[in-house]
Order: sequence, then structure tokens, then C-alpha cells
Amino acid sequence: MRIIMQICFTIALAASLPSMAAESVSLESLLNEMVSRERSAEVPSPHYICRQFSSYDRDTVGVGKEGWFANWDRSQFVRVEDNAGRKEYVMLDAKGAGAVVRFWATWHGKSKDGKLEPFSNGTLRVYLDGSAKPAIEGPIADLISGGKLIGPPLSESVSPLTPYAQRGHNLYLPIPYQDGCKITYESDAIVDFGAQKGEALYYQINYRTYESGTKVKSFERGQLDELKSLIDKIGKTLVAAELGDTPPLGTIQVAGVELPPKTAGLNLYQGSGGAGAVRKITVKLEAADREQALRSTVLTAEFDGEQTVWCPVGDFFGTGYQIHAYRSWYTNVDKDGTMTCYWVMPHEKSCRVSLQNLGDQPVKVTSEVQGSVYEWTERSMHFHAVWHQLTKVDTGPRKDQTGKGAFDVNYVTVSGVGKIVGDTLTLFNGAAAWWGEGDEKIFIDGEEFPSHIGTGSEDYYGYAWCRPEFFQSPFHAQPCGDGNLAGGFSVNDRYRMLDALPFTKSIKFDLELWHWAHTKVNYAPSVFWYGRPGATCNVKPDPEAAVLPVAKKRTDVVEVRAERDALEGESLKIVEKTGGETQVQATDSNDWSCNAQLWWIDGKPGDKLVLEVPVKEKGRYKVVADLTKAVDYAIVRLKLGQLTKEFDRFNDGVENDALEVGTVDLEPGINRLEVQIVGANAKAVKRHMFGLDYLKLEKVE
Repeated sequence: MRIIMQICFTIALAASLPSMAAESVSLESLLNEMVSRERSAEVPSPHYICRQFSSYDRDTVGVGKEGWFANWDRSQFVRVEDNAGRKEYVMLDAKGAGAVVRFWATWHGKSKDGKLEPFSNGTLRVYLDGSAKPAIEGPIADLISGGKLIGPPLSESVSPLTPYAQRGHNLYLPIPYQDGCKITYESDAIVDFGAQKGEALYYQINYRTYESGTKVKSFERGQLDELKSLIDKIGKTLVAAELGDTPPLGTIQVAGVELPPKTAGLNLYQGSGGAGAVRKITVKLEAADREQALRSTVLTAEFDGEQTVWCPVGDFFGTGYQIHAYRSWYTNVDKDGTMTCYWVMPHEKSCRVSLQNLGDQPVKVTSEVQGSVYEWTERSMHFHAVWHQLTKVDTGPRKDQTGKGAFDVNYVTVSGVGKIVGDTLTLFNGAAAWWGEGDEKIFIDGEEFPSHIGTGSEDYYGYAWCRPEFFQSPFHAQPCGDGNLAGGFSVNDRYRMLDALPFTKSIKFDLELWHWAHTKVNYAPSVFWYGRPGATCNVKPDPEAAVLPVAKKRTDVVEVRAERDALEGESLKIVEKTGGETQVQATDSNDWSCNAQLWWIDGKPGDKLVLEVPVKEKGRYKVVADLTKAVDYAIVRLKLGQLTKEFDRFNDGVENDALEVGTVDLEPGINRLEVQIVGANAKAVKRHMFGLDYLKLEKVE
């Protein structure tokens, strides 16, 4: 084993952060706190509780009672007020000294002709300290994601790859106040407050309530100009997500060491003889089956003699068991598989960071860990990372808005003093339907009713409408969403700075598993939290789950009808398209092989779609195409080699059938299937749709 050690020592200790108990909280102090990873590792001072107002279904009234999984989470408000002749819907009404620290929303609005459209024309108002004049006022889209209040990364709509109407919108600009905050929404599109009609406004607002006696300098719009240089600096720092300025570092590198199967441990870093902190961990794994290695290789860490970290490597770095390049404030994954985190992990006397290979294949490890001196105080906390998986768990029957059949998954329950600072959810979805309708429910310090109830799993993770597109930001990311609607692998991350969840006695963090389909999923949450020495949690190391084969196809989780020896239409490469739109349409409602088809819509007569068809051997083949038919499907002409045939796919209902196209001689390699829209049946809706479930090439002797 080749280990390069570069340890730098200094007599000077890292300057300890002063207590803020005697200082006032302000926009400036909160912005600086937002990029202080050291502050995340400390008990808050002044102390605060982070709570949430949201549009959750008000039929949710108590644990285990009817309505506990109710799902009409739109346009629900605290009350309605008449302010200066305006009907304003109250979204948040917080008392005392505090700060709004995260604002998420998505919406459907109403157009001038009265139709519901995917936009909002509503007005958002933020009232501070009992004032009748709003400190912030304007169209919600402009304030939450339009950049007219503040730009990225503190205000943004998630994922430029997602249609704007289906994006989540996130505001991370802190809004401090001394004596209460009220946020309202005005829109003439909201009809019958709390009913199932009118404008759809979904929202979550996280806010802090500080301990009594805390002095707060309330937000004013003019501060955005006064602090512009600081705001720009904070924005650049969050996007760069690098180690930044730290006390002198000690670095240990492991260069290309092979970790044999079933190996108890490989030390990556060890510190003893005094206080210090791990500041950065970089790991790269190489193996014949790297996906399995990312799950079966486990990162462990001990601080002051107590093991507080036990987490599969891929989940620890927020990418799950597939490598998907992305960047957040705490994690970074490169295309080559290099994974880095920047959690500050303090210790008073000693620490050790190790890897365990629980799998049955050798794994090549390259790593670098950086540590520093650190002044341990009565506010310092140990870093914890825990993981567990519900394997092939039954999601329960198909559900309606009541959510009957949903259930709560406990991410973690902690006893002691500490704070939750992030989590990752890695899952494999067994159905072509949305898995994440469920809401988070967070109980702090023994609450009987949770102070956090959400509006959907994707909303908790910062996006919306169960969209599958990639996105990244400092505090939330979806490195992969392939399994959101089509079935398969997805991973979601959320990291907390100002919206961290402190607790003084306990915290219970649940998320509903509320799946629209009756199927099975692999559901694996990881939680990152800090605790004072003595804090304990209910999630224990689970080596048996970590070595289970990771799911790579849906048949690894559920039984799915898959036509034998077929070329799935949704997997064929598109090389030419002269009009219309194509996508993978996934559902388990139709009798499609693998529950999916290649869908071509809104083309016009004469438009062509050309697909690559791989052929292994030269020969004569009978060609069978399984095609969908429905009221809006077209008359199409299929051409493969010298073979040509037309099909009218009009039908009163949605069905599919395997049709013999004919027999043709094909060359080995890539052949081309050309689909041309000829027209439409006189009875058809003229959207000229085409759906290819699969293509079969049966060799003729």
C-alpha cells in the first residue's frame, strides 16, 4: 500500500467563532452564516427552532387519524384577511424574533379568459414587525424565481431543462424580523378557499424563531443595495463549493490501493492527541461492477472513540450507486467518478476515517482526506451519517387523494442535542408512475403534531410536478431522475444551512411513501446530522442490506412483462425527425412490454421519424412491430430495407397489437426503420400520433 502523507502543523489554533448571543441577527449576519460550515457543526447561538408553514392538506389533523395521508396540498392557507379592500390569503404568520430562511413554491394560475394556465399572476406580500406596509411586494414569480428581488443562486427556478410551468421555485434570501412576520398572497384565481378548484398554489416556507431576548435587525429592501458586494460574494462562494479559507491543513492521500473483498477496513485518515476537524474527503472507486461497489463499499468514521458515520460511499456523496456529475454546497461528483464532500467533522481528542469493502469483488481506492486544527468548545458537535434501505417494499394499493395505503418511512429518530443538516434519498422505482407524492413530517423535541408537514417529496427536495430532469444547486439537487415517471433509478439531495433543524431533546424525521401505483421499490434514505457527545439514533449499521445486489432494471424489483428477444421501441436511437415531438411514454396501465413505448406526437402528413435498428447477423428476417392504436393515432408507413407497409392506427380505445410487417433481407450492423405519417382516419382526432412498443426480428431459415 502506497500512502503519501503531508502533515502540516502549526502552533496557532483556528480562531474560534464568537458567540452571537450578545449580537444582533441581521441580513448580513445570516448571509455570512449561510457559508459558514463551521457554524453548522455547532449548537446554535442564539438558539432557534426551525419550523414550517405550508399548503398541506388541512384534513391532516393527527397521527393515525383519518386524513393523516390526505393529499390535497394546494391553495390551503392560515386564513383570509381583508387588507385595504384586498382579499389576502395568509401563508405564514410567525410571532416574535425570527427569520424566513427558505421559500419554495409552484403554481397554476388563471388567464384573462378564465382558463387555468401554468403561470401565476398573484401578488406576494411580506409584512414585518406588525407594519401595515409590506417590506416586500410583487408578483410571486418575480420575487421567488424571477430575479427581480435577488438573483441566483439565492433565488432560482429549478432545472432549465424542465418546462417553466413545471418547475419548483426556491428563495434562499434570509428575511430577518424583530417582532413577527406575515406573508400573504392575493389572486382572484383562488376560488372557495380550501376547496378543490381555482388556482393551484403549493408552498413551503421555513422560518426560524429565536430564543427570547434575541435582538434582530429587520429586513429592509434598501439593504439589498447596501450589501450588494457581500451578496455577490456569497453567491459566488455557494456555486464554487470549494474548501475555502481554513486553518492549516493536514492531508493524507491513498493512491490506487486495491481493497480486497470482505475487507474490514482501510484507514484513510487518523488524528489523535488533541482537537481537530476533518474538512474534506475525496474518494474514487474503480471496480468491475462499479455500481455495486458504490453501495457495498462503506465509509465509516469514529470521533473521540465513537463511530458516528456508517454509510455506503455513493449515498454518502449524494449520487447513490450510479455516478452522475453534480455540485452542491457540501458535495461534488465528477464525471470520472471522483466524489468530494466538505462537511466539517470536529473531534476533541481523536478521529479515524475508514473504508470497508463488504462486497465480493476487489475495489481500487484513490482518496484524499484533509484535516485541520480546531478549538473544541461546549457548542461543538460530532458529525453523523446514517443509512438504511427498505428493499422491495410494497407500496400498497392504488391510491386516491385520501392516501389510503400510504405509510410513513422513518428517516431517523435522534435523542440528545443536535441538528439535522441534510439527507439523500436513493431509490429504484418498480412502476411507470410517480413514487413521491408523500410529505415530510418532522417532530422536534417531542411535538405531538409535526411542526413540518410538506406538500410532496419532490417539493421537499426543491423541484416540482415529479419531473425527471437533472438539476443542481447549492442546497438541493437531482443528479438523476430517470425513475420518477418511467420506473428505474432516482436520487434526490437536500442540504441545510440556515434551514437546519436544531433540537434540544429529540427529533423524528418521517417521509410518507405515497406511490400512485401498487408496486415495489427499493427506498434508501441517508441522513446527515450533528450531535453533542451522547446523542444517539435508531438507525444502526446494516451490512446485510449494503451487500444486496443493486437494482439495474425493473425486473430486479418487480415482475414486468418483457417481450422476449424484442427491440424495445423506447430504447431505439432516433437519428432523424422532421416534425412533431418524441418521448418515452411510460405507464403500467397499458399492455406494453416493459411498461413503455416510443411516442411520436403532433407530426404532420409527410413527416418522417428514422430509428436505428441493430442486426447481429446477415439474413432474412420476419419483422413484427407492436404498435399502439387510439382515437388520435395516424395512418403510418413503415419502411425497413426493401420492406414497406402501411397501418391505420385509429381506434376508439387505447390498445396495442403485434403486427406482421413482412419479410426482408438485412445486413449486419445498423439498419434504419423509417416511419412516415401518411395521414389520418376520417374519424380520428388529427394529432397524428404513433407509438412503437417493440420491434422483433425473427430469422427465417
